[in-house]
Order: sequence, then structure tokens, then C-alpha cells
Amino acid sequence: MPYKVGVFVGSLSKQSINRRLARALFNLAKGDLELEEIPIGNLPLYNRDFDSDYPPEGRALKEAIAKVDALMFVTPEYNRSIPGALKNAIDWGSRPWGTNAFAHKPSACIGTSPGKIGTAVAQQHLRSILSFVNSPELAQPEAYIQFTDGLITEDGVVTDDSTAEFLRSWLRGFEEFICKVTSVNRPRVTA
Repeated sequence: MPYKVGVFVGSLSKQSINRRLARALFNLAKGDLELEEIPIGNLPLYNRDFDSDYPPEGRALKEAIAKVDALMFVTPEYNRSIPGALKNAIDWGSRPWGTNAFAHKPSACIGTSPGKIGTAVAQQHLRSILSFVNSPELAQPEAYIQFTDGLITEDGVVTDDSTAEFLRSWLRGFEEFICKVTSVNRPRVTA
């Protein structure tokens, strides 16, 4: 049975190249991992005043995280960090104290940008955040994809064979990592 993986797309733009990358991963993962997007665009800004009465959007996010075996973050880089919407979602999922939905959930980061180093700096920042929320992270292989015109079509078809093979290999590595982490430490959520 394939592992269920919740996918966070850091960009809210419908034309996002990271959304294209996510579609490509959905296409390439067929049969090995069951990917399912966890939407983040409708979350209000996190405020601890909500901790005593979580809004439906916050509860739905935590429930979606609880239903998956692992998490994948497909993120652009905004000003050398992750987008505010993604950080906001992580704040919602990890609060209030004692109800961290990310704890013990295996995770992986990937992203694309037009630059040669892809989303390397954003991913390093994201890894720091994921460490703090106690989500074991896939360290290798790292995946910083340089996006070129036509590399991934709107519907998620990768047109370059070497890039497609790299992404399939990255997905296999993530699957192996999920297996290792869950065999030692079953993901738990105290909700």
C-alpha cells in the first residue's frame, strides 16, 4: 500500500512554477506514493487568540495533516525565505502548544525557480522551521530545480528526460525515508 503524502504548495498563484512542479510530482509518483494537496490559501493569519477556539480552516488543516503518513513542501523562494502563506500554515498546524500536528511526520522539501540554485535558501530556512516543529526531514537528495521555459507543462508533464528521472529518483528516496522513519517512530498527533 502506498504511503499517503500531504503536499503543501507554498505559492498561492495558479500560474506558479512550483505548482507545475507539484503537478509533475503527482504524475511521477503514481503507484508509489499517494499524493494529496493540503490547501493553505484560505487560512486566516495565525493569532494565538484563536488557540482556545480554532476556526474551521485551522481544524481542517490539522485534520488533513493527521490523515497522511508524511508531508512534502513544494516551495518558491521569496526574499531568501519561504512565502508567508506557507509559514502561516506551519504556525496553524503546530499550535496551540501541545497539539503540534507536524511532530514525528516525515517531511521533504523541493522547489523550483528560474535561478541556478533553485530554492536552496528558502529550503534551508524551511528545514530550520521543520526541525523546530519536530518533523524528521529528508536530507538527501536535495532537490533544487532550475526552471526553464517548457521544462514542465501546465498539466505537469516533465519534458526533459534527465529531470524526470531525477524527480522519480527523489520520490523513491523520499519513499524509503518515510519507510525508515515510520518503522522506528510511527507518526503521532496530539490533537
